[in-house]
Formats: sequence, C-alpha cells, structure tokens
Amino acid sequence: MNRRDMLTVAAVGAAFAAPQARAERATRQRISIETGDGVRLFHRDIGEGPSLLFLSGWALPSEVWNYQTVALANQGFRCISYDRRGHGRSDDPGRGYDYDTLADDLAIVLAALDLTNVTLVGHSMASGEMVRYMSRHRSARVSKLIFIAPAATPYPANYIPPVAAAELRNEKLLHDFPRALREGLPPFLAPTSSQGMLDWVFNMMASASHSAVVGCNIALTTADFRAELSGVRAPALVIHGTRDVSAPIDLTGRATAAAIPGAVLKVYEDAPHGLFLTEIDRVNADIAAFARA
Repeated sequence: MNRRDMLTVAAVGAAFAAPQARAERATRQRISIETGDGVRLFHRDIGEGPSLLFLSGWALPSEVWNYQTVALANQGFRCISYDRRGHGRSDDPGRGYDYDTLADDLAIVLAALDLTNVTLVGHSMASGEMVRYMSRHRSARVSKLIFIAPAATPYPANYIPPVAAAELRNEKLLHDFPRALREGLPPFLAPTSSQGMLDWVFNMMASASHSAVVGCNIALTTADFRAELSGVRAPALVIHGTRDVSAPIDLTGRATAAAIPGAVLKVYEDAPHGLFLTEIDRVNADIAAFARA
C-alpha cells in the first residue's frame, strides 16, 4: 500500500471513528439512573479516560464541580458528577437523606454507568457517603478516595454536640435559611472571592429541597464513622484548609486522615471550606496526580 492509499484509509477510519465516539458519548449522556425507591438522579458525564466521580457537599448540586470537571476532562479524565436526591435536577422524594440510602444511591450510580477503577472525590458531607459506601458495599468498582474538607470524622455525632446541632438547625435552617446562607458564604469562600461567585454558590444552595437540606443536616450531625474509617482499605487523600470554619481541620481533616490506614493529608494554609472554588488549579493538580499515581 502506497503512502497516498495509507492516508486515504486513515482519513476514512477517522471519519467513521469520530461519529462513533460522539454516538457513544451521546448514549452515555442519555442513560437514566433511578434508585431502588424510584428516585431519578440527574448526572453529568464528560471526557474520556480514567474515571473521576464527584460528590457534592451539603446543599450543593453537581454543578458546583464545574471548575474541576471541565478542566480535568481536558486533561484526559472522564468526569462524572450527579445531583444527590433533593438537589439540582434530581427528584425530590422528601425522604432518604440518611447515609445508608445516600450510599446506596452512589452504588446505583456506579452500577448504572458500569464504572470501574473509579476515584471518588467528595466534599464535606459527601465524605460520609464515600465511607458508608465502602463499608456497606465493599465494591471493587472504587480504587481510590479523595476527601476534600471532609466532615465525616472518627468522632461520635460528628464534631458538633447533638443538642447544639439541633439548636443551630432550628435557628438557621427551620426559620431563616436564606439569611443563614448569606452569613455563612463569605467564610465558606475567600475574602478575594467575587460577588458573582458568592451569588452563584448562594443560588445553588438556596435551590435545594428544604426537606433535603434539613434531612442531610440531621444525617451529617448524627452519623458516627469511627469504625468505618478505620476499615477503609483503598488509597486515600485528604485535602483540607487551615481556615475552614465549617469543618475545622483539627477536628475533621487531620482526624480523618489519621483514622484511615495509609491516608495522605495535604494541608492548604489559609484555605477555607470551599477550597475547591478558591484554590482551583492546586486542587485540580492534586486530584489528577493522586488519581494517576
């Protein structure tokens, strides 16, 4: 075969391969995910390569990971994220906000998309979903765990006494949630964060189902992960900032890393709870490096 014929064959092959790849991606996007109790979960799925599955923190939808998923998809990763029940575009069933059910939802997402060798990336509350999934399902689908500002700790009832948590819930969530969000967002981000970024995060959190906001808060402030953390056997990375007022690093990040055998702790000086939105490039680089290691 001469060079001209070889180029022709290559061009024809590329012409067929490109539509096929687009068709596969389109089919992947159309997959409908439904939980065992009939809740439809919205998901995003972009890129090709090693799989990263992102789980959002309390009251936040999958959209909050845009600055990770787009950048990492362009670096050769397949990036999947989904809206927890009662959040974003997923159904609002008014139930199932306990960690057992949320971990089962994660298992259904992994199975529905037939994901294997996945690195889970979870922020704040989602750390509990990851840990409960590992203890409840012990699936071979997950190879690594990345905890970003984790709130699942080796302490009983998390790190907030139950009575104090109930009082805060009554004051902040059950009477004036918008005000609580407005007051809590500046320390969630950085002093240099733009008003546009603050408004974007506020609007996402304010749009979450109120039953989900309250139910997830109850789960977060009553769960006990002491035994489960020590049972995690997958390689784990914990990323936490020293200016985190929502989940103070000494009570959460350091304790979580110490409880998981072999876990690596990366401390970001002066970074807040929402450090994946304030330290975007650094967080993305650490995610990529750990996932590829």
